[in-house]
Amino acid sequence: MRVAVISFSGNVGKTTIARHLLLPRMPGARIISIESINAGEDEDHVIKGRQFAELQEYLQVVDNVIVDIGASNIEDLLSLMRRYRGSHDDFDFFIVPAVPTIKQQRDTMATLAELSRLGVPPEKVRVVFNMVEDRSEIAPAFSLLLSFLQETPLAQLSADAYLESNEIYARVNGTSADLAAVAADPTDFKSMIAAATDKAERVGLAQRLATRRLAIGVVPELDRCFAALDLKAHAPVSAGC
Repeated sequence: MRVAVISFSGNVGKTTIARHLLLPRMPGARIISIESINAGEDEDHVIKGRQFAELQEYLQVVDNVIVDIGASNIEDLLSLMRRYRGSHDDFDFFIVPAVPTIKQQRDTMATLAELSRLGVPPEKVRVVFNMVEDRSEIAPAFSLLLSFLQETPLAQLSADAYLESNEIYARVNGTSADLAAVAADPTDFKSMIAAATDKAERVGLAQRLATRRLAIGVVPELDRCFAALDLKAHAPVSAGC
């Protein structure tokens, strides 16, 4: 399965969605980051948007990949996708994150409209409501986006395809941490904290304990969101899906 995470906006959680929502639930997948700014060291490969020929060739020979398209390069990438007619068919799905702020909602709408102009059908586009407080807040917080999609259904929506704000993503930012592994860590941190004599060591252990507690809560949320995306429903049959 080949999935692109895309938005005209920065700071909407594209990398969080790619690394923590999609990657652990797509066996054998790799992340390709299309970004020239703020690219993390843990991505498998980093290219610039204008290097689309390289990406296009790569997509022909892999079965499972997540392409994290950074906001600073999306214009270059979409321009090249228009030039390479039909290249959007190399992706099985496009994931578009949305956050409550009005500017970002407008950018989400612009992203969905541009994908439609490229020829991407709505059944291949998913919206993830990100950085929300809880499910009951989705309708009021995203009223602008929801009204737009009601009039112009350019994506498949699910009320369960949402992620709540959680500090754990900042805690593990820039690392290759697997949140499921963090949640399952059997270390007895409380005993280690009690036995530690160095203050800095105790603080470090307390931070790891807090991170594990957050991970235990967030992993089921990620599982629910991924299931709601229903990424296999319309995906073409391939060896890796």
